Amino acid sequence: MSIDLRRATVSDLDVVQHHRDAMFRDMGVDPAVVAAGSPGGRAWLERTVASGQYVGILAVEGGTVTGGVGVTWLDLPPNMHTSLDRRGYVLNMYVQPAHRCRGIARLLLDDVLSVCRDEGVEVVSLHASEYGRGLYESAGFTPTNEMRLSLHAVVDHPRGIGSGTGFS
Repeated sequence: MSIDLRRATVSDLDVVQHHRDAMFRDMGVDPAVVAAGSPGGRAWLERTVASGQYVGILAVEGGTVTGGVGVTWLDLPPNMHTSLDRRGYVLNMYVQPAHRCRGIARLLLDDVLSVCRDEGVEVVSLHASEYGRGLYESAGFTPTNEMRLSLHAVVDHPRGIGSGTGFS
């Protein structure tokens, strides 16, 4: 069966959010935590798909959506990697389990990178799950030194900010 790629529209947001939730569950995130984030994620998708801030790409086989990926545009200052202030951030890569290992993720990644090129973006980043790391590395992505801090978790941290935690 052939795989067709098409752009996601506002009418596809339920399937995009379903893919996003399933992606996080597959990565081992507690389903209750995933469910708690869904309404906000859905609202963000509705706003950003409508405005063009998020471009979603869906893989369709026989009329059924079997996978998807998206890119959102980041407004960041130019730096040593790019003279531009616009970058692409790839997210929501997901292929339904029954359709994996058939090249769908590669097709989706190639298409989303084409969208980035068409938009004139020079730098694209993403967070890779262990499942996707090989795919992204084979496309030329390299690891970076990014770190993350969840501020609501630090506030609740018994040592607090600036108390030997490395924050000042």
